[in-house]
Amino acid sequence: MGKKIFISYKYGDSLVQRLPVVPFYESTTARHYVDEIQGMIEHEDHINKGENDGEDMSSLADSTIGSKLGDKIFDSTVTIVLISKGMKTNEPEREQWIPWEVSYSLREQSRQGQNSKTNAVLALVLPDENGSYEYFITYNQACRSRTLHTPFLFDILRENMFNVKNPETRDCNGNTIYSGYSSYIHSVKWEDFVKDGINKYIKIAVDIYKNRDNYEIRKNLK
Repeated sequence: MGKKIFISYKYGDSLVQRLPVVPFYESTTARHYVDEIQGMIEHEDHINKGENDGEDMSSLADSTIGSKLGDKIFDSTVTIVLISKGMKTNEPEREQWIPWEVSYSLREQSRQGQNSKTNAVLALVLPDENGSYEYFITYNQACRSRTLHTPFLFDILRENMFNVKNPETRDCNGNTIYSGYSSYIHSVKWEDFVKDGINKYIKIAVDIYKNRDNYEIRKNLK
């Protein structure tokens, strides 16, 4: 069954790898990656609950934008968060849209007799302007493991990673390596998402959601 998918991202972040579909006279931004994802959603049996590129909210008050986004998230079941190198600003996290959207996605809410449950959430990591993921993901060949540099993230994303209640771990050269799906918000690189297809990773996020009681989920902003 198709899922209703909301995408959270930093619209103008240009610290991303150039996409070949973008005209040479334009800078590639996170929004162009959203266009690609929405094309995948339309190709499969899913429903796009995010805003379309032509749906300009720039002239609206923050309260109005929040209401419109809240409506979209309320009616969604999966949230994809784009992790990009320039996703954060120096403003307090409460004043940035991504943390608010993630928190809203995780909370259970009621409206006029209708209920919205916690969303499944997937972190989709975009390559930076040099085509690298190392600002967030690095690999340890000796341990056959990857390291997620979670201090880079917003608090609400960081605290919903490596938050399984009973982790399976192993030791490698003095490092603790987690096995299985140790995070409620699972991370995947863009290149793997494209290669393997959207359905594989939506299923992973939904399967984690079905086992959500196994995780210490933080739902509110500090």
